[in-house]
Amino acid sequence: MRQRRFPDGTRVSATGRKGRILTLKYMLDTNIAIYVIKRRPDYVRETFNRHAERLCISSITLAELTHGVEKSAYPDRNARNVNDFVSRLTVLEYGQRAAAHYGEIRAELERNGKTLGVNDLHIAGHARSEGLTLVSNNLKEFDRVAGLRLENWA
Repeated sequence: MRQRRFPDGTRVSATGRKGRILTLKYMLDTNIAIYVIKRRPDYVRETFNRHAERLCISSITLAELTHGVEKSAYPDRNARNVNDFVSRLTVLEYGQRAAAHYGEIRAELERNGKTLGVNDLHIAGHARSEGLTLVSNNLKEFDRVAGLRLENWA
């Protein structure tokens, strides 16, 4: 796992051409991460490659991917694939700010008689707390979250 953080707390994913700093822009949901790892559909992988320097996943997504590896029929091969994927982007640790957004989102959804899965709530809270666009193939669910920027690459 790689994290690059400046003393002021700014996170960056890479140094681009001519040394300019590229800030993170997108957080990938688990379903998009799986599409990239499995290399299908092709256009999702192509979009990933175009934006690779500005991508991250939540440590919650890494936990979900690890769970998938552990329960798979081919854990060694799948662990290598996940490690290769993770080596290309930043893994953001889930912290207090993300937890606060999670609590706000969950309470608001419950007041409105709606819900999301627990991991989806955490990922939504994490993306929103960092001001990142969440990339997911599950927009119908995440669209319920106020203030969460969304894109679908699938």
